[in-house]
Amino acid sequence: MTETDKLQEMFRLQAQLNRRIGVEDPATMTEAEQTTWILNYCRAMTQELAELTDSVPWKWWAKYQTFDKQNAKVEVVDLFHFLISLAQILGMSADDIYQTYIQKHQVNVQRQESGYTVKDESDNKHIGAE
Repeated sequence: MTETDKLQEMFRLQAQLNRRIGVEDPATMTEAEQTTWILNYCRAMTQELAELTDSVPWKWWAKYQTFDKQNAKVEVVDLFHFLISLAQILGMSADDIYQTYIQKHQVNVQRQESGYTVKDESDNKHIGAE
């Protein structure tokens, strides 16, 4: 199975799970329903990021903390679940994610090569445009 196939399989499995838990097909959602689910997934990812943060000893004043690498890995995967769901709400496929990632990566490399001294998001306008 190629890396692209793996990403497509993750998207397929996530769509299947979302249907199982009662999330309707994003293509049939109203804009208001899409907005609700975007916010739901953003909140969920915020919580998963907090759980990931709690997996590492971030409290410089506390001596009892340990690095829970196994849990950190699980939290990263939880983030993928919600991130894929969010992409699906926005009508993005695994291939869309890949193509958009490649385009945005090129922008980021160009920004680094130019010194990225000015905040200008006009270089993003062509990315993922329909």
